[in-house]
Amino acid sequence: MSADVLEGLEAIARTEARRRRRSIVDFMLLWAPIAWLVLVVGAAALADWLPLPSPNDQDLADILATPGSVHLFGGDSLGRDVLARTIFALRISLVAGVGAVAIGLVVGGLVGTLAGYFGGRVESVAMGAMDIVLAFPPLVLAIAITSGAGPALLKVILAIGVLFVPAFARIARANTLVFGNKEFVLAAHAMGMRHSRIILSEILPNLVPPLLVYSLLMVAVAIVAEASLSFLGLSVPPPAPSLGSMIAAEQRNVLDAPFVVFFPAAVLFLTVLTLNMAGEQVSRRLQVREQLL
Repeated sequence: MSADVLEGLEAIARTEARRRRRSIVDFMLLWAPIAWLVLVVGAAALADWLPLPSPNDQDLADILATPGSVHLFGGDSLGRDVLARTIFALRISLVAGVGAVAIGLVVGGLVGTLAGYFGGRVESVAMGAMDIVLAFPPLVLAIAITSGAGPALLKVILAIGVLFVPAFARIARANTLVFGNKEFVLAAHAMGMRHSRIILSEILPNLVPPLLVYSLLMVAVAIVAEASLSFLGLSVPPPAPSLGSMIAAEQRNVLDAPFVVFFPAAVLFLTVLTLNMAGEQVSRRLQVREQLL
């Protein structure tokens, strides 16, 4: 066998090895975040049925107890189980994140779709309103909404959701402008379809993939926003656990018992990181699919 043939075979082998390594990395980057998210969502949803102590039960003997078989994440400054409080706090974070994104997706998606489809005065008024919301200081707006009457968690969801509306509106408007000039939409106009039917059957299905990918990324942002508000005391009131309030309440003990801050912060970090990783992978696969089509 000639040297050229051997070199060619070696090059093919190296290329195949690189392809396999890339496939393994892509597989891990997609399924490792999904596995963590399934674990987190499952634990938060089934928290009431898990063999955990009550997140609000206090025990003076377990004040700042170190992690062990009794308290896997240790005990906080009031003797409460950190693991139980972290899992119940995750429920609040996930509900706030999904709820806020749902508000932004529905309201912002509707405003952006109508603005991009009809254009003209509708677009000017709609996007002008979005610019006003964007110009308003986010923290001031969040404080104004959360200081009103009503359930604390609902106010947090509403505050974050209102802040998300302009971003979703701009994405929906940009994609509507692109798809509004496609042949299938022009053909629907030529056939005399009503505007509502064109939006629902022709444009909206094409808006779903980019909006859903962006929604996945924004859930991570919403979770961080809720944790930030709870750190400032603007989320659910005590004794209900929230990741931000847990960190804020125990920051004075970070040197003596770092685990009371580390574990909630680590769970928050991993959840936000995996949401971003999953969103990136889904976005990449959708782009490859669009290129193939």
